[in-house]
Amino acid sequence: MSIKLTENKSSNIHERAQIGCNYIDRPKWQKLIALPLIYVPILISVPFIIFAVVIVRLHLTITGAKNLKRYRDFLPTWLSHRYTYENQVTCARSKVVRPLAKVFWLFNCKLYCPLSVGLIKYLSYLIQIVEMWWCPFNHDKKCTYIGSDIDQSYWHIYPETSKLLHYEDRVNPMWNDDEVSQDSIKPHK
Repeated sequence: MSIKLTENKSSNIHERAQIGCNYIDRPKWQKLIALPLIYVPILISVPFIIFAVVIVRLHLTITGAKNLKRYRDFLPTWLSHRYTYENQVTCARSKVVRPLAKVFWLFNCKLYCPLSVGLIKYLSYLIQIVEMWWCPFNHDKKCTYIGSDIDQSYWHIYPETSKLLHYEDRVNPMWNDDEVSQDSIKPHK
């Protein structure tokens, strides 16, 4: 099976962040300064993100949430990583530096990146659940919350408030999996 990347590179260029075409021309001093800047934001924010995860998950648990995904659901399996120490790609030419470079890249690619991206995606998932619960009102980015669906929102558990919702909010399957009777499927005016 072959992968078709793009038919027209020029039409796709505005949809992607551009870094590869610019990196090579950067002065070495900028590249050296940029390297630690990868770690600083994550090292500073991770404790706060973990705290936020605990608080938001506690909120959801207290309000009765069940079957929430876990942090590990946002992490790749260890064996799905393509490279091991033996075949890790590195730019190091020196036989002395190459083993250290392999460890550096393995740390980044197997731990730092997946764990931090997974943590941020997990917090995002939990916050999306909170929004689905308390604010089942559609907006143009709500469609990106796929995977954070809930059975019913706060507004759907009470029949009298459910009737007050706009038709599209009332019957949206992202936050209402109840079968809606034909009597209640009337557009809100």
